[in-house]
Amino acid sequence: MSEADPLPARFRRPSRDEVQERILRAAAKVFADNGFAGARLDQIAEAAGFTKGAVYSNFANKDALFFALMDAQIAQRSELALRIIGSTVPTPAELADLGAQLTEATVANRDWQLLFLEFWQRAVRDETVRAQYVAHRRAVRAAMIAEVEHRAAALGLQLPISAENLVFLVMGLSNGLALEEIADPGAVPRDLMSEVLCSLLDVR
Repeated sequence: MSEADPLPARFRRPSRDEVQERILRAAAKVFADNGFAGARLDQIAEAAGFTKGAVYSNFANKDALFFALMDAQIAQRSELALRIIGSTVPTPAELADLGAQLTEATVANRDWQLLFLEFWQRAVRDETVRAQYVAHRRAVRAAMIAEVEHRAAALGLQLPISAENLVFLVMGLSNGLALEEIADPGAVPRDLMSEVLCSLLDVR
C-alpha cells in the first residue's frame, strides 16, 4: 500500500463527529434497554466500542447525553417540517403530509418518548436538573419561534396566533399524543395533527 493510499477503515481514527454519533446511538439503545436511571456510562461506552474516558471527553455526564439526543430529535422534526413546506405557502396536501409524518415520528418513537418522560420526572423533582432542563427547553423554543417567524415573513404568511403560541401548541400536542399512544397503542388518530394544522393556519 503506497503512502497515498487511504488507510483501511479499521485503522482509521474516527473523527470527533463520528465518535459522538456512535456514542449517541449507543446511549439511545442503552437508555431504551435500561431506562435513564438504570443506564451506566460504562455500558454506553462498551456499546459504542470506546472507553469510558472517551465518553467523558465528549459528554460530561448522562444529562449531557440526554440533551444531545433531544436536540437530535428536534432537529429531525424541524428538518422534516422545512422539507415538506418548502419555500411557498403550504397547501392543504402539504400540511396533511406534514401532520401525518409528525404524528408518525411522535407515536412510533416509543423509546424516546419514555426516556423524555423519565427525564422530565427527574427534572421536576430535582431543582438543579430542572434549571438545566428549563434553560435548554427555553433555548429550543426560542430557536423554533425565530424560525417560524422567519419562515412566515418570507412566505408572506399571516399567522392566526403568535409564533410563540404556535410553537407551544405543536410541542404540547406532540407530547400529549405521545402519552396517549404509549398507554393505548393505535388510539391516536393519524390525521389529527393534520386537521389541527390546517384549521389553525386556515389552509383549505
